[in-house]
Amino acid sequence: MSTAELSAPRGDTPPTTDGVSLAGRALPRNGLRGWMRLLGNELRLMFRRWRNLALLGVLVVLPVVLAIGLRVSMPHGGGGGGNGPGASFFAQLAGNGVFLSFLALTILLTLVLPLVVAVVAGDSIAGEAGLGTLRYLLTVPAGRTRLLSVKYVAVVIFGLAACLLVSAVSLIMGAILFPIGPVTLLSGTTVSLADGLLRLLYVTLYVAAGMAALAAIGLAISTLTEHPIGAIAAVLVLAVASEVADNVAQFAVIHPYLPTHFWLSFDSLLRAPIDTTTLLHGLLSFAAYIVIFGSIAWARFTSADVTS
Repeated sequence: MSTAELSAPRGDTPPTTDGVSLAGRALPRNGLRGWMRLLGNELRLMFRRWRNLALLGVLVVLPVVLAIGLRVSMPHGGGGGGNGPGASFFAQLAGNGVFLSFLALTILLTLVLPLVVAVVAGDSIAGEAGLGTLRYLLTVPAGRTRLLSVKYVAVVIFGLAACLLVSAVSLIMGAILFPIGPVTLLSGTTVSLADGLLRLLYVTLYVAAGMAALAAIGLAISTLTEHPIGAIAAVLVLAVASEVADNVAQFAVIHPYLPTHFWLSFDSLLRAPIDTTTLLHGLLSFAAYIVIFGSIAWARFTSADVTS
């Protein structure tokens, strides 16, 4: 249930969204319990939308297709891997299926995961504003900051679920199609399978943190328009432009400040010792984007007139 579904004034029947009536819903009380109820309602609606379920379905299918394609190509000399960002993971894949998860995350980070986050973040505010449901919510003094925080946390949770889904499906396919055992890290050190799986969890959480930063950008853009398609497109274009600029040597001076620059720095977790400096820089970069664009979203959302 979206936040807009919780606040229709009595005597007025607002429109519906995703087939769910907005009428007759009681606004949760203030406080942590009310905030959690509001978040739960938002998550239920978010995970029930056919569009969002289709996006999660794509995240299931792509690792399966990738695993089968790699398994089929390897006996025929298809294991070169090239010089792309996933080349080192590709080289390790034949010896250990755990690396399929790292490879899948690397490949899907180029477009698919950003697309998933762009869709849910760009639609978070603009979608309800465009449908006209947002004004029903804001006619009740629910607290705009609280509503905005619920929207953002819901998008972050959806992004985390997407990253966990990619890792889990890839790990299952890796176990089915490739050998599984002690993990040889990129630095040459061999660790136990349990240690390797723990590092995979850390990698997944790191990628989710990068998606949380993109979600903050999407939320800010979503507060600036009533057209969700435009907001989604703007977030995706920004992410792609950042990735392109990050690969242009002439732009090296701005590389550390690009939102996508540290997305692939999770390979530091696959070395011994772990390069904590790079990881810290990445996390600080994500935090900076969350604070900056979260502030922009808050300033816009708390001052904009969306009740007319």
